[in-house]
Amino acid sequence: MTNATMAGAHGRRPDAADGLVIDAQLREALAEVGGGLDAARVEHALLTAAPDGILLVDARGTILLANPAVQALTGHAPQQLVGQPLDVLMPAGLMQRHRQRVEAFFSQPHDRPMGRVPNLRLRHRDGHEVPVDIALGVCEVAGTPCAAVFLRDVTELQRLTEVLRHQATHDPLTGLYNRAQLLEVLRLACQQAQRGGRPGAVLLVDLDDFKAINDGHGHATGDRLLIEVARRLRSTVRAMDVVARLGGDEFVIVLPEVAGADAALAVGEKLLHALAQPYQLDALALGGMGASAGVAVFPHDACAPDDLLRFADVAMYAAKHDGRGGVARFEASMAASVDAHLRVHERLQHALRHGGLQLHYQPQFDWDAERVTTVEALLRWSDPVLGAVSPQRCIEVAEATGLIVSLGDWVLEQACRQARQWRDQGAAVRVAVNLSPQQFRLPDLPQRIVAMMQRHGLPGEALELEITESHAMADPQRACVALRQLMEHGIELALDDFGTGHSSLAQLKRLPLHRLKIDREFVRGIPHDGVDAALVRGVARLARLLRLQTVAEGVETATQAWHVRRHGVDAIQGWVLDRAQPAHEVARWFGPQGAARALARLRDAAPAMVA
Repeated sequence: MTNATMAGAHGRRPDAADGLVIDAQLREALAEVGGGLDAARVEHALLTAAPDGILLVDARGTILLANPAVQALTGHAPQQLVGQPLDVLMPAGLMQRHRQRVEAFFSQPHDRPMGRVPNLRLRHRDGHEVPVDIALGVCEVAGTPCAAVFLRDVTELQRLTEVLRHQATHDPLTGLYNRAQLLEVLRLACQQAQRGGRPGAVLLVDLDDFKAINDGHGHATGDRLLIEVARRLRSTVRAMDVVARLGGDEFVIVLPEVAGADAALAVGEKLLHALAQPYQLDALALGGMGASAGVAVFPHDACAPDDLLRFADVAMYAAKHDGRGGVARFEASMAASVDAHLRVHERLQHALRHGGLQLHYQPQFDWDAERVTTVEALLRWSDPVLGAVSPQRCIEVAEATGLIVSLGDWVLEQACRQARQWRDQGAAVRVAVNLSPQQFRLPDLPQRIVAMMQRHGLPGEALELEITESHAMADPQRACVALRQLMEHGIELALDDFGTGHSSLAQLKRLPLHRLKIDREFVRGIPHDGVDAALVRGVARLARLLRLQTVAEGVETATQAWHVRRHGVDAIQGWVLDRAQPAHEVARWFGPQGAARALARLRDAAPAMVA
C-alpha cells in the first residue's frame, strides 16, 4: 500500500509525497535505527497492529491484501485470502447481492463510514456467521482503482444493544413486557382488530394482599412470588397472547383475538384459578394468591391503549369492591363509582401520611366487675376534601387498594399509645382492636404486635384483638397457631360477630379464645323476639361450657341490657352506655365514678328488672 494514494474513512488525504505524514520525532527515531524513513515498515506495523480487519479489494472483487486481524474475524489466514474472490467471505444467500453492490460501488466510488448498512455478516471459515460493520475508502494501487475495506466485529456491540433493548422493553424482575412495550403491543392489536373485525381484550390482574407477603416474609420472597406469578400467567394463556407487568403486583394480559366479552371473562377466571394454587418458594410454602381482574374489550370499549388500561383498571376495582377474587367486565356506569373510590383511596393515603384519622372508643360494661373494663377502638375519619367518611367505606377502600395493613398498623399503634396514657393516669382499662383478614394472614403478626406493645411498655392484658368468625374459620389450623402465640404473651382474644359465620363446635373448641362477641343481629329483637332471646341464651351457655366469656354488641336500651344479663351474658357494649367517643370523653366511664355512672344509667332505665 506504499504506492497507494488513499482518502477515506480513517484519515485525511496525506500531503506528503510518500502518502504518510509522520511526526518529526518518529522520523528521527527511524533514522537512528534504520538509517532513514522506511514507509513500508511503518505501514506494515500499522496494518499488523490494527484491531479491525483490513482488506484491499479490486473492482473484480478480488482480495489483494489482508491484515492479521482478518484471521481473528474470519478464521482465514491472510495468505489464504489474497487472490481469492471476496465471495469466499460472504454467506451463501448474499453472494449475488454482494456482487451487485461491488459493481455499484466501483461505478461511483465514494468513501463510506461505519454504521451506514445494518445487519452485515461475514461467513467464518467454520461455517458460522459473524456480524460486522464496515467502512470503505477509495484508493488506487498502481493505477488500479481499489477499495480499502475496514471490518469490525460487532458481536459484543449487538449483544449489548440487545441487552439495552430488552431492558427498555421488559420488566427486569419477571422478564415480561413493561408498560412502554405493552402500550405498543396494544396499539398494534387495536389496529389489527379494527382492520380485521375481530375483537380483542385487555385483562388487568391485581394480586390481593401482596403487601402482606412483603411485610411478613421480606421483599426477596415477594420478588420470587412475582416471578412465579408471571410464569403461571404466561403458561395459562395462548402463545399469541401477551403478558406484561405494569409494576408492583399489577399484570396485564392482552388477548389480540377473542370471541367476545364472555370468552375474555372465562380467561380471567382461568388466570385467577391458576394463581390461587399453593406456592412453593424454595423452603417456604405459601397458600394460593387471591387476585381480582378487570376486562376491557377493544374496539368496543375503546381503541386508545391508555383508555383500555384505564377501563380495565376501573373494572378491576369494581371486582375488588364486589368482594375480591373475581373478574368484572368494564361498563360505563362503573366510571363514576370507581372515580369516587379512587378519590377516597388518594385521600386515605394522604391521611395516613399527614394525619387526619382518629380513634374513638366505645365502652364495654362487665356485669360481674360492675364497671367498664374494656373499650373498643373504632376508626373515625373526617377529611377536609371528602368530609366525614364512614368507617365501613374507609375500610372497604383500604382492603381493595392494599392500604389495610398500613391502616391496621396505624390503629394498633394509636391504641397502644392511648392505653399507655390511660395506665399512666391510673386507669388499667383494656383496649380492643379489630384485626382485618389481611392483617390476620400476616405470618409475623404475633411478633409485630408484641414488639409494638413492648415499645409502649404495655402488658399483654392491656390489649384485646378481635377477629371475625368467618375469617378465623377460613383456615382454623393457621388461626390456632397465630392465636396461641398471641395468647402466650397475655394478649386477650375475642371472636367478633359470633353467630354470623360458619363455625363448627369442633373448630370453635380448638380456637384459643377468651370471649365471644354476640352479633348485634341477635340482640336487636330482644326482648320481643323469642328466637333472638333463645339464641343469645344458647350462645351464653355454650360459652360457659367452653370457659369463654360473652359480650353482647349493639345493646341500645337498658331493657335489652338486663335481658341479656339475665340470659347469662357477661358484658354489654352499645349505645345504652355511650356511642364511641374521643379518648378524653370515654375516660369518664373509668374508675369508681364511671362505674357508678354506668350502673345508675342502667338501673334508672329499667328499675323493675333490677329488683
